[in-house]
Amino acid sequence: MTDDQAANAVRDSFFALHHGLPRQGPGSDATTRRLLSFAGPLPARPRILDLGCGPGHSALLLAAETGGEVTAVDLHEPFLDELRAAARARGLDDRVHAVAADMGDLPYPAGSFDLIWAESSAYSIGFDTALARWRPLLAPGGTLALTECEWTTDAPSPEARAFWEEHYKLRTTEENLRACTAAGYAVLGVHHQPESDWDEYYGPLAARAEAADASRPGMAEALAGTRAELAMRREHGAEYGYTGYALRPVDAWPTRPETSADRAAVHGVNAAAFPTRAEADLVDALRADASAWLDGLSYVAEAPDGSVAAYALITRCTVGGAPAAALAPVAVRPEHQRSGAGAAVVRAVLDAARARGERLVVVLGHPNYYPRFGFTPASGFGVRVSFEVPDEALMALVLGGGDDSAPIPRGTITYPAAFGV
Repeated sequence: MTDDQAANAVRDSFFALHHGLPRQGPGSDATTRRLLSFAGPLPARPRILDLGCGPGHSALLLAAETGGEVTAVDLHEPFLDELRAAARARGLDDRVHAVAADMGDLPYPAGSFDLIWAESSAYSIGFDTALARWRPLLAPGGTLALTECEWTTDAPSPEARAFWEEHYKLRTTEENLRACTAAGYAVLGVHHQPESDWDEYYGPLAARAEAADASRPGMAEALAGTRAELAMRREHGAEYGYTGYALRPVDAWPTRPETSADRAAVHGVNAAAFPTRAEADLVDALRADASAWLDGLSYVAEAPDGSVAAYALITRCTVGGAPAAALAPVAVRPEHQRSGAGAAVVRAVLDAARARGERLVVVLGHPNYYPRFGFTPASGFGVRVSFEVPDEALMALVLGGGDDSAPIPRGTITYPAAFGV
């Protein structure tokens, strides 16, 4: 057998292990529905693109529950045949269209889809590449939903790191959230997939591996790779997992976390944006307060020349004695006000807070501005301050993602000492 024949035999055996399985990656109907909920209302007959659809489990659910037209793309024709048969059996063959195409080089014009879907598939071209190449395909107001395997620990074991360095470079949720905002997306929601999503994939795959004929050409190698993957999950599964993201393109103002080199510019933005230097001095005082400062939640938006155009900060406060987060200050240089820079940096810092697992963010600000980010009167959550403010000016936002069942703090806000209240 030639090298090419041997490689083809391994590939064919790999697909033989996977044909007929309900899923080709970690997932569940509950996760699909959760990500779909982040997208909000869709058009009456949404145009949906499912990339790396495999046998089409998600494509079928999306078609059934949205009433949309689903274009399901994969390079492996046998998977597409499975999808076509399943769509016919469910009476969905008029709305589910299986297409053999490369997700990295798609034949569709800009603005073709209201929803782009990619569960357990973006890794094949890389997360950053997926964000960049698929964005133009979204219609105005469209949503991109995709899942990505990530580190769930800051210190992966040598065994886990060695395994993934060979297969795919993992990042943390925080790093991927930064990539999303840098690529020009607002994050509508984040969903950390439960272990049961892995069971839905690995349970049937393990049973198939046990029953496989190891004497088939290429099967021994395919089984070795599959068993190594299963063993890695069994022994080191707490160190990595899949996370789902729902994203929507926003106007382009590059945003990023503050660095030490930005501190003078940040001071200048706050001094220029407000009548006094009080807010600029407040940021400096908060930065010096270890109990208030939250690393990674001090964000800037860059002007075209690379200077700092806008700034937003989230620090630790408490509500009724429980940890919460306070958004303040938000500042935009006068020449960049009403340009979208402020909105971009607020979205970015809220996305970063969501990635950290923050549950509640409070803000004292203009009631005509902050509701666009999802803020509503804090009184509706039983949250208040110890001084007089108009009810509509004190607002709160509950962040999705993480453990959404965690209780929302209630009670009086205690701000860091630097606020002087």
